[in-house]
Amino acid sequence: MPITEILKKNADFYPNDVALVEINPKNESEGRMTWREYSLIEARPNEAYRREITWSEFNKKANRFANLLLTRGIKKGQKVSILMMNCLEWLPVYFGVLKTGAIAVPLNYRYTSDEIKYCLEKSDSEFIVFGPEFIGRIEEICDRLPQVKMWIYVGEDCPTFAESYEKLTEYCSSRNPNIKLSDEDNAAIYFSSGTTGFPKAILHAHTSLMHSARVEQAHHGQTKDDVFLCIPPLYHTGAKMHWFGSFLVGGKAVLLKGIKPEWILKAVSEEQCTIVWLLVPWAQDILDAIDRGDINLSDYKLDQWRLMHIGAQPVPPSLIRRWKKVFPNHEYDTNYGLSESIGPGCVHLGVENIHKVGAIGKAGFGWEVKIVNANREEVPQGEVGELAVKGPGVMKCYYKDEKATAEILSDDGWLYTGDMAEQDKDGFIYLVDRKKDVIISGGENLYHVQIEDFLRKHDAVKDVAVIGIPDQRLGEIAAAIIEVKPDHSLTEDEVNDFCHDLPKYKRPRKIIFDKVPRNPTGKIEKPLLRKMYSGDNLVAKQNEINM
Repeated sequence: MPITEILKKNADFYPNDVALVEINPKNESEGRMTWREYSLIEARPNEAYRREITWSEFNKKANRFANLLLTRGIKKGQKVSILMMNCLEWLPVYFGVLKTGAIAVPLNYRYTSDEIKYCLEKSDSEFIVFGPEFIGRIEEICDRLPQVKMWIYVGEDCPTFAESYEKLTEYCSSRNPNIKLSDEDNAAIYFSSGTTGFPKAILHAHTSLMHSARVEQAHHGQTKDDVFLCIPPLYHTGAKMHWFGSFLVGGKAVLLKGIKPEWILKAVSEEQCTIVWLLVPWAQDILDAIDRGDINLSDYKLDQWRLMHIGAQPVPPSLIRRWKKVFPNHEYDTNYGLSESIGPGCVHLGVENIHKVGAIGKAGFGWEVKIVNANREEVPQGEVGELAVKGPGVMKCYYKDEKATAEILSDDGWLYTGDMAEQDKDGFIYLVDRKKDVIISGGENLYHVQIEDFLRKHDAVKDVAVIGIPDQRLGEIAAAIIEVKPDHSLTEDEVNDFCHDLPKYKRPRKIIFDKVPRNPTGKIEKPLLRKMYSGDNLVAKQNEINM
């Protein structure tokens, strides 16, 4: 069943129930607005506001956008890029594209103008929907993209080179366009996060989207009464596919435009959120704010919050132990996935397995997994190898890149993830590193995640990233970039003393105190760190830090 049928079902069964809420908490102000009330005022990006739409309104807006595209000649299989910050328009636009049989192409909001141009060309996008934050970047490239037939602007003060979404859709039919879709029809192109190079275009069918919804609901048991708090960007598979579990049962979702701990807890409290998906830094920030006394939990209504789960990166076990001390009644879960496997859930820990915290889990609902050597033969339990997954959520291909597709996708449907992992005696899988990120130091393989997890156990460490840097004698050595918690101090000698419990060959040989950069999905930006701390850049950066 195409995923668009779920939206129609929700609109039929729960027409007047709230589907989506958007909260911008940037300023303190009161008042709740429906979509219609909001449309009558001038809401600026720096003003606080709350908007909501029902399932009926959601479906009608998707239909209006679909009918607009059809009047402009869009055909099944054509591409529509979406470049917007999280907002109430994002998902109706996305589903409007899908209802036409076209392919939705969400774009990373951090892309530069040249990266946007690359992605539009790579995906063969002929239409683009963009928000006010991107006017400057789009203006730089719009004259160099003749294949783009229509620039659609969502917001006030529409630029002259674009057409207004509000004006265009105002008089479009709100009836379902009734374009016939099948499970195998192409649905979306997602771009990889680019942590291992320039982003690749990942093509998925409707089957993948529906499977991700079923996986999420099977893992976390969402019901109609659950309320999902969505903070990560919707362009990424992680946020959207976790929401799909609530979408499947008609549950409300809250889009929070901010990551401050007090904003998160206030949203949970006021919207009565029951499920919150966090990234590691956000969970750390909440705990740190509580420890400092900046947040008093008694100020919030949190009894209904039943599940906190984390994904998108390895999760330090020490963080979860700390979380459970503060929130002992929370269920905790983690999911592993990648955009090529339609986001989270192909490997899944499970709330009943918190005693295995640190593992990413076992095969998720409807998935198969294995760990293989360089010849793609399964390795014995306990040995490190490459993690491979297989299931209905595997991508169809890297769009217009047969060579890259063949490198990771086998003829029999196995997707080779590039992540190095090992399996314990109970069958639980642990990540140890990215295959391309393994440090080979003096002939020994060093796995970043193992060293990072160890260093995070130190009370003064907020975040840490381990990278390989060139060394004349050993080829590479491990360098640890350590971000120290506020109001804490840490010296190189203290780090070295702490590392005495690590085998000598695993100890980082270079200690650097600096911020750890992460992309919007929470992944450490290793390529950026390697660029910052290689050769002459390392000397210059160290001098800058020591000044």
